[in-house]
Amino acid sequence: MGIFIVILKIIFGAFFCYAGFMHFKKPKFFNGFIPNFLPKRMVNYVFGAIEFLLGISLFFNQTFKNAALGIFILMTLFLPIHIWDLLKEKPAIGSKKLAIIRIPLQLLLMYLSYLMYLNS
Repeated sequence: MGIFIVILKIIFGAFFCYAGFMHFKKPKFFNGFIPNFLPKRMVNYVFGAIEFLLGISLFFNQTFKNAALGIFILMTLFLPIHIWDLLKEKPAIGSKKLAIIRIPLQLLLMYLSYLMYLNS
């Protein structure tokens, strides 16, 4: 495993553990991303747990490859939500400009997680 992948592993692991934890610490923060027809609390906690577990799993060689693939799949599932948020009159977090920035950021996360998967 190259140094770049090790650095990605650490950054993604910390980021996803933190993001997953925040779903439990500040669940209302994520409500704007969850469509109203879904049970917001349950969806928030389920995805928070998934993010946290995927983040932790990146730190173990036995689960690294599956975690990288899981993050890629999760980011792929989240992409339509970010697009939907951009199209709303008032995005969930911040301005339209921030909503626009989140889409290429999401694509970058998908690409980097796929690189981790390929190089595991």
